[in-house]
Amino acid sequence: MPTDNLTPDTPTAADSFGGRMGWGARPLLLVIDMTRAFTEPGRPLGSDTSALTDQVNRLLGAARRGGVPVMFTRVAYDRPDLSDAGLWARKIGRLDDLVDGSDGVTLDSRLDALPADPILTKKYASCFFGTDLASRLVSAGIDTLVIAGLSTSGCVRATVVDAIQIGFRPIVAGDAVGDRWDDAHRQALADMAAKYADVETTEAICETFDRWTDR
Repeated sequence: MPTDNLTPDTPTAADSFGGRMGWGARPLLLVIDMTRAFTEPGRPLGSDTSALTDQVNRLLGAARRGGVPVMFTRVAYDRPDLSDAGLWARKIGRLDDLVDGSDGVTLDSRLDALPADPILTKKYASCFFGTDLASRLVSAGIDTLVIAGLSTSGCVRATVVDAIQIGFRPIVAGDAVGDRWDDAHRQALADMAAKYADVETTEAICETFDRWTDR
C-alpha cells in the first residue's frame, strides 16, 4: 500500500486494529473441546496437551474462587456413520473417535472438572452453531466469554468470531489455548487480537477472577 502521502499524524490501517473491549458485568469460563480424542497424543486427532491442561486448571481454580461460572464443550456425533457430521467428515476424516458413547468424547481426566459442571455438545467448530449456547448465556446474564481449550485456529477462533457477532465479549487466554500447528496457533491468536477478541495471559485472567468476588 503506498504511504507517500501519509504524515506522522495520519492514521495507518494498523492503527485501526487491536482495540480493547474489556470485561463486561458477568463472565463465564468456556473450556472448549478438552476431550480425550484431542488431548491424547496416540489418537488420530490428538496431540500432547499436558502444558495446556495445567494452564486450563489454573483458570478453573481461579474461576471457582471468584464465583465465575464454568462450562465445558465437546464434539460428539450421534450416528456411527457420521452422517450428522455433514461435509466435515469428508473434509477432515478420522472423526470416528468422536462418536457419542466412545471414550474419545469424554473430558480429559486431568482436568479439574466437577460433576455439576455443564458440558455443551456440539457438532461443528463454533460453540454457537446449532446449539443453545446463546440462550443459555442470555438467561444467565452472561456478557463475557473467557475462552480456553482447543484448537486455536479452529473451534476457538470460530467461537470467538460468533461471540462478538452475537454481542458477547470474547477474552481468549492466549497461553491456555492450543493447536496442532504452531504457525496456525500464532496466526489465529494475532488475528483474534486484531479483530475479534481481547487476548490476555492466564496470569492476568486469574488475577481478574480472584478479584471478581469484590465486584
